Amino acid sequence: MNLFIYLRPLELADAHISYRWRNDPEIWEYTGFKPDRYISPEMEIEWLSRKLKKRDEKRFAICLLDSNQYIGNVQLLEIQDGKAWFHIFIGEKELWGLGISQKATTIVTYYAFAELGLKSVQLSVNPLNVAAYKIYEKNGFTYTGVDEKNGFLEMTLTRESFSRKYPLLEL
Repeated sequence: MNLFIYLRPLELADAHISYRWRNDPEIWEYTGFKPDRYISPEMEIEWLSRKLKKRDEKRFAICLLDSNQYIGNVQLLEIQDGKAWFHIFIGEKELWGLGISQKATTIVTYYAFAELGLKSVQLSVNPLNVAAYKIYEKNGFTYTGVDEKNGFLEMTLTRESFSRKYPLLEL
């Protein structure tokens, strides 16, 4: 199955869907975030409202092109000094393993380099999340070390390595 996606800026109305994802521990199994209480729609709206005001973050909804269904988030956080931290998740579990994360990663890293002019994008990934690690490698991220706090693997994608991987995309 070949699904086409697009990214759009995350909107406050998305909280009416994303609160469900925040309450599903299976979605967060391999992340540093562990839900410790029920997140109501109102709590999610309040949280998202604060996040959308941050100037050093770019948050996007991942949507299916054919239906406009909102299915996950991808974001660039702590944008400063030519760098950003990358995060992604697919909230609709029936769409896991279909290549959506790889496509969304390519789109948002192109945006990071071409539109924001960043020099590098960093991420950390749970070493048990082999599928995510492979996606990041396919997108040109390279291993740079281990986060001492949580044992997650750190990876970086530079503007130069992205340009070599995707030479037809002008930066």
